[in-house]
Amino acid sequence: MMDCKKALGECGGDLEKAKEFLRKKGLASADKKAGRVAAEGAVWSYIHAGSRLGVLVEVNCETDFVARGEKFQELVNDMAMQIAACAEVTVVSAADVPAEVLEKEKAIEMEKEDIKSKPEAIRWKIVQGRVDKIAKTMALLEQPYIKDSSKTVAEVIKESIAGIGENIQIRHFERFVLGEGIEVAKADLAADVEAQTKAMQKADAEPKAEEAKAEAKPAVAISPALVKQLRDKSGAGMMDCKKALAECGGDVEAASEFLRKKGLASADKKAGRVAAEGAVGSYIHAGSRLGVLVEVNCETDFVARGEKFRELVNDMAMQIAACADVRYVSAADVPAAVLEKEKAIEMEKEDLKSKPEAIREKIVQGRVDKIAKEMSLLDQQFIKDTNKTVADHIKEQIAGIGENIQVRRFERFVLGEGIEKKAVDFAAEVAAQTGGKL
Repeated sequence: MMDCKKALGECGGDLEKAKEFLRKKGLASADKKAGRVAAEGAVWSYIHAGSRLGVLVEVNCETDFVARGEKFQELVNDMAMQIAACAEVTVVSAADVPAEVLEKEKAIEMEKEDIKSKPEAIRWKIVQGRVDKIAKTMALLEQPYIKDSSKTVAEVIKESIAGIGENIQIRHFERFVLGEGIEVAKADLAADVEAQTKAMQKADAEPKAEEAKAEAKPAVAISPALVKQLRDKSGAGMMDCKKALAECGGDVEAASEFLRKKGLASADKKAGRVAAEGAVGSYIHAGSRLGVLVEVNCETDFVARGEKFRELVNDMAMQIAACADVRYVSAADVPAAVLEKEKAIEMEKEDLKSKPEAIREKIVQGRVDKIAKEMSLLDQQFIKDTNKTVADHIKEQIAGIGENIQVRRFERFVLGEGIEKKAVDFAAEVAAQTGGKL
């Protein structure tokens, strides 16, 4: 109230001018707040319709009270949608663009024909101007705001700081586009037809061999009820269930195991096929302090839209959220430099120094392999059934769904992770605010 009264007094009672006066005053104080530590906030995601594009973003403020507020939550959601809408954006600010990227762009610009004809004295200035422009196109804060293109994202953040009264920072984000960078083989219809013809000829020959086997086995009557029971248990086709029951003498459990082994054997063959369809999924834990973005690929959009595949994507997102040490999809993805560092640490441990030289290397390698598995998603126990690993579960899904399935990549954000918070000295703060007088 007092701020409004003062503003109206400053502006001679003009309401519009007073509003502008307050806005400018707020933005000025926002600059001061921008230097304060912001380690609270929210991790949020945005998945575009069709699950072919997803965003994970962390936006920080100073207190959890503000983080729970409607205005801050709306801002976080807007930033996620903003990132989704900006295909060229890769960093938060222009200052975050790596130096090697800028140097590469500078070298490209210097080789352009229109630059070579310019005087040496101004050539560098022109190139620097172009490179600065490129850096801005890559920076989120420099983009026109999706809800009001007359201002930039940076200006929206500044206005939010002024309105909310705390420092607000977009810390980092990740943007996944389904299948981006995956090379899809061009279809060779003639070769496909030839391969399918051979497969059909082979399939025609197989029943004859099966019939010969069947003659040696005593016939077992397979009731429709047994077939239905096995279908409900395994999800396999009717004829596959009937054949499995015949093979296993009508034993449903044995037939279920027979189908599973047959399916897993075919899963190994499918694992080599290109999977460029699928879905980008996310998981935000209660309180928005932990978030996951994951891309899981399959071969066709038909399977990608199916309930089983959707459930798998959701399970993978929750699995990643539950595994704090996981950094890579598989142990093979752990960088050599990381493994070498771990090896060096293990070699210096006291318990190894007393071991013979001949076996020391083997012990260290075993420990490093174990560390690599701890960092690998596929080697973790599956959260819904700890009797199998994530890799086992995916293999079962390949067998059941009938397509190659791959967890391609993921990102996991923990709110405020790595931000150094200042220790609060309440006595010093009170003294500073009272000018040392109590």
